[in-house]
Amino acid sequence: MRTPVRYRRYLKPTAALGGALLLAGTLSACSETADKNAKVVTVYSADGLKGEDGKGWYDTVFKEFEKKTGIEVKYVEGGSGEMVQRAVREKSNTQADVLITLPPFIQQADKKGLLKAYTPKGSEAVAPSDKDADGKWTSVVNNYFSFAYNKKELKEPPKTWEELLEGTYKNKLQYSTPGVAGDGTAVVIKAMHDFGGKDAAMKYLGDLQSNNVGPSSSTSKLAPKVDKGELLVSNGDVQMNYAQSKSMPNLGIWFPAKDGGPRTTFALPYAAGLVNKAPHSANGQKFLDYLLSEEAQRQVSAVGGGFAARTDIDATDPNATALAELMKGVEVFKPDWKDIDEHYTEYIDAWKSATGN
Repeated sequence: MRTPVRYRRYLKPTAALGGALLLAGTLSACSETADKNAKVVTVYSADGLKGEDGKGWYDTVFKEFEKKTGIEVKYVEGGSGEMVQRAVREKSNTQADVLITLPPFIQQADKKGLLKAYTPKGSEAVAPSDKDADGKWTSVVNNYFSFAYNKKELKEPPKTWEELLEGTYKNKLQYSTPGVAGDGTAVVIKAMHDFGGKDAAMKYLGDLQSNNVGPSSSTSKLAPKVDKGELLVSNGDVQMNYAQSKSMPNLGIWFPAKDGGPRTTFALPYAAGLVNKAPHSANGQKFLDYLLSEEAQRQVSAVGGGFAARTDIDATDPNATALAELMKGVEVFKPDWKDIDEHYTEYIDAWKSATGN
């Protein structure tokens, strides 16, 4: 979703450094010669679910999945748009088995023929709105769009979009790039909702540009800057920023409102799909099954600071309680994903024109 493409291999503590360095070469090798029976699954994912300290949801479920199945997880992380674009480039030489990304990029992946229908075990407990009717993708972690702020420098968070135009935020504000990062694209979606349409939203974002530090392909890398005070405000999402706040004491979460309007947000789930012509399709299916298992879903809040995708999970851990409190009083709207998908290029081009990016 958010970062420049990085290669990560989930390694056991005793693994040699050379093995990790070889991953880039491994993934660039022709998958047509790969061992179809290899005990491996390659996951292309938006960032946010793997902990900076190695204690995130991915870290936990990867270990447990490997322990239960003997299947090694190879992990490639990047921005939502970047992961889809990478998979498109590799269509004639497919290397990923599973793709996990945010909307509207998961819908784009489907339109580009990247996904193969598969109904994971446990997906029957996922709400119809959080999965594809044709089985091409299923949400594995629910999440909501938000902004982050520095709690030390700002005694209370900003309340409105309009406040961000003030001189206080000159070169102290940054949001990730729409069209590249899922959370960056979400800035445009929320602004269009809150300001009542494309033109008003682009006028605002154009005005905001004078305070904006500049483009960033990574949302997750903005939070440390906010925590250190290099930035006062950035975009983000609830799951990622809440998880980061465990090791970043100055990081707070807030939801902008249009002046005179309510605080708003919308669901921005991590959605997973089996890649079409995956080199290890059977392993990809097992991996998706495990992500939606009751065991893994109960850890979404307890370990990952997110919201379980399965509706039959009644999370009562301290993180779940804190997250429920955070969401109180915030109006959740449902974007018109069909319209966004159809007019995606138009909206991104309008943002580029308005901001000069």
